[in-house]
Amino acid sequence: MTDLYQAQRTMRNMRRAAMQRGVIAILDVGTSKVACLVLRFDGPDKFREADGVGPMAGQSSFRVIGAATTRSRGVRFGEIDAMHETERAIRTAVQAAQKMARVRVDHVIACFAGAEPRSYGLAGEVPLHDSVVTEQDVARVLAACEVPDFGEGREVLHAQPVNFALDHRSGLGDPRGQIGNRLACDMHLLTVETSVIQNLLYCLKRCDLELAGLASAAYVAGMASLVEDEQELGAACIDMGGGATGISIFIKKHMIYADNVRMGGDHIASDISKGLQVPLAVAERIKTFYGGVVATGMDDREMIEIGADSGDWDKDRRTVSRTELIGIMRPRVEEILEEVRARLDAAGFDHLPSQQIVLTGGGSQIPGLDGLAARILGQQVRLGRPLRVQGLPQAATGPGFASTVGLALFAAHPQDEWWDFEIPADRYPARSLKRAVRWFKDNW
Repeated sequence: MTDLYQAQRTMRNMRRAAMQRGVIAILDVGTSKVACLVLRFDGPDKFREADGVGPMAGQSSFRVIGAATTRSRGVRFGEIDAMHETERAIRTAVQAAQKMARVRVDHVIACFAGAEPRSYGLAGEVPLHDSVVTEQDVARVLAACEVPDFGEGREVLHAQPVNFALDHRSGLGDPRGQIGNRLACDMHLLTVETSVIQNLLYCLKRCDLELAGLASAAYVAGMASLVEDEQELGAACIDMGGGATGISIFIKKHMIYADNVRMGGDHIASDISKGLQVPLAVAERIKTFYGGVVATGMDDREMIEIGADSGDWDKDRRTVSRTELIGIMRPRVEEILEEVRARLDAAGFDHLPSQQIVLTGGGSQIPGLDGLAARILGQQVRLGRPLRVQGLPQAATGPGFASTVGLALFAAHPQDEWWDFEIPADRYPARSLKRAVRWFKDNW
């Protein structure tokens, strides 16, 4: 575990160096597409690594100077399945984005959706030697957080302090410089499968790219799609991708839970392909142009020409009613939403002061989805698009780019993580029993 802590520190330093040089690439390795953005930061003189624990540590303004997407190959459920194909897709996207930006980029910050994420809430407490809280005290309290034994073959992807308490005052974002006797901290820890990260690292190495940061796609999609009030008061972001649906819960501007459901838009297309006996590419097109989840009387009469090219003229010229198509799509969409509901319930989402749910990702564009989701997930559902980012091409502003845009924000404004502090080696966090995820219910 200590080596991962060091690896994350090394990546943080690489990110800092790349930003001082002024350009860095963002790589969203998804199941249906690989997207790459090249970001240019304001000159190094203007860039300063602001001191700050909290959501906006190290702010910097940037603009997108290169952008490219390509169809993803070799990725299933958000995880690399066929190395050579994924490598080709990443090279294609990165080269096209560099060409547009007219600059060569060696450092990338990447996000991915799979890897069976698991969330833990940890708590630590230390007495203060001196009554004023210093950087060292923050490092000590983070080290005092008891890390659960999350098992072999898993790594820590995010480890963020989400709340500090000084004596009896809780809800502090940054306790440094304040006066008290005891400092306590709540930390959110997200672990993922080691093999998935290793495959991604190996793939990027083969593309001659240096990794300067890693993030969970569910986390960055939430950063891009939730407005400030939602991040503050409590909201969940449901990022419906091709191979996986990411879930992240935010409160007080911090992510406090993340998970994913191993189903997405590709599964809906696969159902259409089986149900109508057409190739996947045709099923994908029919889903995009005619798909829906709520049938009205009109849909019985609306006929869709399948228009495949198998060579069997009668089979290719078949028509189906839109009602039939909706009948194939709806059960799968309901299954995905029911699964999301179960994860939100397990996380204790209903204990938050506000229960806003934001749907984003390419799969969220199915007509009628918001109404169905409101019925299954609860009343407060809206469709979300990522925030506007300077220089982003129009084609990359839709919900399908939520995690890509979120990753750019993550690169420019990383939240403080455990490895940003000099934690004394001998105090490297102790392991202890798992704590329930419901910790935030008691702590806010």
